[in-house]
Amino acid sequence: MGSRPYTRASFKNLMNSNYYPVANMKKSVAKLKASDDIDVPTLEYGQYHLILTPASKWPEGSAQHWHKEKGRVRVDLSTQPNTVPLSRDEPGVIPLTRCDLLDACVRKCFNSEPPIPMKTSIITHAPSDAYAHRHEIRLEWVYKKGSDKPTLLNLTMVCPHRPEKA
Repeated sequence: MGSRPYTRASFKNLMNSNYYPVANMKKSVAKLKASDDIDVPTLEYGQYHLILTPASKWPEGSAQHWHKEKGRVRVDLSTQPNTVPLSRDEPGVIPLTRCDLLDACVRKCFNSEPPIPMKTSIITHAPSDAYAHRHEIRLEWVYKKGSDKPTLLNLTMVCPHRPEKA
């Protein structure tokens, strides 16, 4: 993402307050289900952010570029093949691209009963990273000991390295 405002704690804390803990996630699911602007069973990453938090509440005007940045993420991740199963409780579900995997993970969180909370983070590639020029998604499910049912999704978006403008 054009990362700078999205990597700051103010943005991360605001977004995570929608998804964590589970009580907040339940409120967000109810808000999305009440909205005519989204279909929760088919939602995609990026569609729900502005519904859950109006643009006027986003720090540093970060909502202004959300649609453009979210689009870049989706296009970039759509070019990256995926071989990772959705989760331990759905090992046969292997989405075709990293974008498909991201969408499937957030759908699983919002559509599970009870919903599965998420903790999100947005970071930027180091200049020396192998794929520093493109977006990457790191999705890590947390499970209760001895269970294949996830209890939390740690979602990390890694944005391309872009040198600071002078």
